[in-house]
Amino acid sequence: MFERQSQEYRESVIPPDVRARVAVEEASTLGWAQYVGLDGTVIGMHTFGESAPLQIVQRYFKFTPEHVIVEAKKQIARTQDSIHEKKMAKEKS
Repeated sequence: MFERQSQEYRESVIPPDVRARVAVEEASTLGWAQYVGLDGTVIGMHTFGESAPLQIVQRYFKFTPEHVIVEAKKQIARTQDSIHEKKMAKEKS
C-alpha cells in the first residue's frame, strides 16, 4: 500500500534527508531495508519457527523498548557524526 502512494507522500513520511532510521518488525525483516536505507537498523526475526511464550520470544529477539532506544540512539549518534564530519570538511575547503 505504501509503495502505491505518490513520491511526495512517501517522502513526507520517510524524508530522504533523515538517515537515522530504525524499523521494528516482530516477524521477518524481509523488505524493511528499502525503508531504513543503507545506514538504518532493522530489529526483527532472522529465523523461522521459534515457539515460546510471547515475552520470552520478545526478549530473545530484542523486541524490547530498551533495545529499540539503544538502537535509535546509535542511529542518531551516527547521523550526527556524519553531519559534523561533512561540516568540518566543508569548512576546510
